[in-house]
Amino acid sequence: MTTTARTVLFHELGGPDVLGVEEVELPAPGPGEVLVAVEALGLNRAEALFRAGGYYYQPTLPASRNGYEAAGEVEAVGEGVTDFAPGDKVLAAANFELSAHGVHAERVLLPTDALVPRPAGVDAVTGAAVWLTYTTAYGALVERAGLVPGQRVLITGASSGVGTAAIQVVRRAGAVPVVTTRTEAKRRRLLDLGAEHVIVSEDEDVVKETRRVTGGRGVDIVLDAVGGPGFAALGDAVAPDGTLVSYGWLDEQPILLPRQWPLTVHGYANFVITGDPEGRHRAAHYLGDGTLRPVIAEVFDGLDRITDAHRLMESNEHTGKIVVRI
Repeated sequence: MTTTARTVLFHELGGPDVLGVEEVELPAPGPGEVLVAVEALGLNRAEALFRAGGYYYQPTLPASRNGYEAAGEVEAVGEGVTDFAPGDKVLAAANFELSAHGVHAERVLLPTDALVPRPAGVDAVTGAAVWLTYTTAYGALVERAGLVPGQRVLITGASSGVGTAAIQVVRRAGAVPVVTTRTEAKRRRLLDLGAEHVIVSEDEDVVKETRRVTGGRGVDIVLDAVGGPGFAALGDAVAPDGTLVSYGWLDEQPILLPRQWPLTVHGYANFVITGDPEGRHRAAHYLGDGTLRPVIAEVFDGLDRITDAHRLMESNEHTGKIVVRI
């Protein structure tokens, strides 16, 4: 039996206006597949880059899907599926190719390894905002950089979904978050979220301020969302034998590596966690106690508000996650 689902598609590269909502026919779940009714979806910078052609891989056009993150309920399962059953609350695992499996739709058909259980008691809006941001912060900081209590961590672009999640991950580890944001308007909000120090990059020298607030020593870890030529300068903000983790490229120019050795540089992609069954299990365990609560910037009601949600994403005026409730 087939069903239809209103689905976000785009047929050309461009700004938010290239996104449209169209009816897509979905077959019944096949072996190893699950049909999910989506209750809420979360936006990430990756989706804006993807529809504009600036992501690390290109969409398949026309009729590309989009969207890594969604919370929903299982409607039906295919032959051989034992991990999920109708009625189960689930999250998209954000470990798939976006054109083929993007989850910004009213219903989606996914393989079982593209889903994880939603933590008990977590509502759909919270669920749509939690998985990708927190697994990125956890994977980059805890698993890759080896975050331990007492360390100082510099988080760039800290008002983003991952940035606000990283503040909580650093605090949970007993470490100290030092963060950057572009404008003064977000300083108070980031302090309220747990940042120890906020550096406004438009008005302050990030390296000098980082050195000042760490007593001249520098931070132990940098979690960088920006990349570009400025990445090299961050080497001056790191203590000897420190670690820099690059996970984003808000600056689309080539990333220049620092030479303030000794230090370690990691290029982090979250598929390291989400693409591995054991990694997904570790991340789910880390998130499972419900103590990490995502910062929700704004909730839009209805799939037809997807272009408005993308416009807010590109404005950079928000703090935290943007969610669309279905």
